Amino acid sequence: MTFWRDLWHLTVRALLITIRIPWALIPNIAISLFFLVVYNGGLSGIAALPQFAGGHYINFILPVAVVSGAVGGAGGAGQALIRDMESGFLTKMALTPTSRSALVLAPMIAGITQLLVQTLIIVAVSLAMGLQFPTGIGGFLGILALTAGWGLAFAGYAVAMALRSRSGQAAQAATFIFFPLLFLSDTFVPMSLIHAHWMRFLVRINPTTYVFNAMRALLEKPYHPAPVWHGVLAILGAVAVTLTWAFSSTRKSLSLRN
Repeated sequence: MTFWRDLWHLTVRALLITIRIPWALIPNIAISLFFLVVYNGGLSGIAALPQFAGGHYINFILPVAVVSGAVGGAGGAGQALIRDMESGFLTKMALTPTSRSALVLAPMIAGITQLLVQTLIIVAVSLAMGLQFPTGIGGFLGILALTAGWGLAFAGYAVAMALRSRSGQAAQAATFIFFPLLFLSDTFVPMSLIHAHWMRFLVRINPTTYVFNAMRALLEKPYHPAPVWHGVLAILGAVAVTLTWAFSSTRKSLSLRN
């Protein structure tokens, strides 16, 4: 019960801090909408190729906008911990019986909440651009769940980097690992249109590929469940790795047990 109480209070605090600085949401939303508008405008003609099976390119590119927003929103969890370190809040909490796990999870939950708000805005803009949900409300909720899962995985990474580096600049720079993951995937065209063997190999081992394809499967008709399960497994694997690293970093950073 102590853990849940601590988690509740710390999460509310993190959310209130986010609400007080709403301008911090703007860069993430702007980057996501950039991917959505620019690439849909410049590449939408390739949806006429047989590999798209008559689908709309906005349905294909939406996951790129959503996932790019996930990285920014989740990265905020690391920045929140850095602020707490610099203000001395984390040190004070370490001297109390407060759950160390709650100290780590609270900024992650706040970051995921921010991410879901961003996703709703991105989807609203996409609907105005012609996005369709052939799988209905279930597909929409599925995309939100996948987004939250991938955001949690990246939040664990951001928190671990923040605790290890204790530097806002280093923690922010660490999020740039996303860009190789983004562009070394089937980001703009289906796998069948990628002919370079080295690129196809990197696409296949990139977990972002499976997250993209899981979301795209929820935006296609007929619905194929296999890509969704592959995406779920990729997210679960990433979450297990990054949260383990984050909790391990917490214990070392605070020199206290959970």
